[in-house]
Amino acid sequence: MFSWFLVTPLKLMLLGLIAILGFTIVRYSWVAFAGETERGRFLRALLTTIAAVVLVIVSNHLLLFWAAWVSVSLCLHRLILFYPERPRAQLAAHKKFLLARFSELLLGIAFLLLFSQFNTAIISELVAKVPAAGSGLSLSIAAVLLALVAMIKCAQLPMHGWLIQVVEAPTPVSALLHAGIVNLGGILLLLFAPVLAASPLACWLLVILAGISTTIAGLVSTTRISIKVKLAWSTSSQMGLMLVEIALGLYEMALLHLFAHSFYKSYSFLNSGNTVNHYLAAKLAGAPKPRVWHWSLALALSLAMLAVAQWQFAVMNSFAATVLVWFALAALIVPSVTRWDIASLPRIGITLAVAAGLLTLYSFAKHHLAVLMGLDTPLNPLADCLVALLFFSLFALSIALQYWPHVRWVKSLFIWLNAGAYLDEWATRLTLKLWPSTSLIELQQAQLQINTESKS
Repeated sequence: MFSWFLVTPLKLMLLGLIAILGFTIVRYSWVAFAGETERGRFLRALLTTIAAVVLVIVSNHLLLFWAAWVSVSLCLHRLILFYPERPRAQLAAHKKFLLARFSELLLGIAFLLLFSQFNTAIISELVAKVPAAGSGLSLSIAAVLLALVAMIKCAQLPMHGWLIQVVEAPTPVSALLHAGIVNLGGILLLLFAPVLAASPLACWLLVILAGISTTIAGLVSTTRISIKVKLAWSTSSQMGLMLVEIALGLYEMALLHLFAHSFYKSYSFLNSGNTVNHYLAAKLAGAPKPRVWHWSLALALSLAMLAVAQWQFAVMNSFAATVLVWFALAALIVPSVTRWDIASLPRIGITLAVAAGLLTLYSFAKHHLAVLMGLDTPLNPLADCLVALLFFSLFALSIALQYWPHVRWVKSLFIWLNAGAYLDEWATRLTLKLWPSTSLIELQQAQLQINTESKS
């Protein structure tokens, strides 16, 4: 019975992350719902959801893992519908419920295939047997199903609409969802990484679909004004990036990405009320908008830093990862080179020092997380170059949207992105046509009647 549970160094780190996020979100909820008559019900649902996530992490049996996975979704459903009178919350919950049931079916089939091939339901034993098993048909199908389950859980396009609409739920729910629960797709693939690595088809599926989702969702987020909606689109993009890193075999980078994204998104949602004040303060400060030559200078400086780091420590083993870190460093440096005055040189020096410190920290964490994962999957050069090309496209198109908005093709692109690529509309219509929600229809009719009566 004790073999059904397992705590490894990797799982211990994930449990520490859950503990920090869980405590912060519960503490925030306790204060935010002060005076709310339903505070107890909300906190019970929140704690139950966190407990279900913990059970997913420590599970070492396929059946227990699947049951815990289902429990997370059912508990989250209660949190999303905490305010059931909101039509958008109803729609998000309905779409999420159907997608969750479909993904759980796929996960159950994948687990049955793995059990039938390896004749064990203990996950640690099963994963240890994968390298010696080669790449059979059952294993490949199971890997593809796991990849599909991860993409659904990580809200990849076109299955992303519920994540955008779930901002109707209370802020702590958004923080828990975006900082923790959507990460379960990546955690699933990290725990079953040998299974995924044994199937080139599953890896290519992730690279192409999650890579496209990363690019489109990242561009759409730049067109959004609503703070929480912007963060939601950003989550879809970041989750796609994490899945791409896993598909390339960059497990340590994906794990580092998972931790950084969790802390950033929990802070962003819980602090979303102050974002407007920060935006107004920046406007009053008169911060100039960086020009193209500012970006060129920042890219040159960050490239020089990367070249020195690679020469001294050989930290980069992937072209796509190098491009990603290059653009990230440039985004950090560009504000310091935008304004030229008497304090420019000290400001640039401090920024470069901070960038060098972050690059050193990244290299240190990447090395130790690679040792922690203990997996060495050969990098696919073609997939690596394709992902790097997607990163270049994302950067170039975002620059075009920012600096040349009046060009005809950029206008058309903005309209398409501002509509969310029209993907969610099609997904919503198809969902309600195949499986209509009676409660949602009744709620919309009641809302329409109230609006009609108020106008008359």
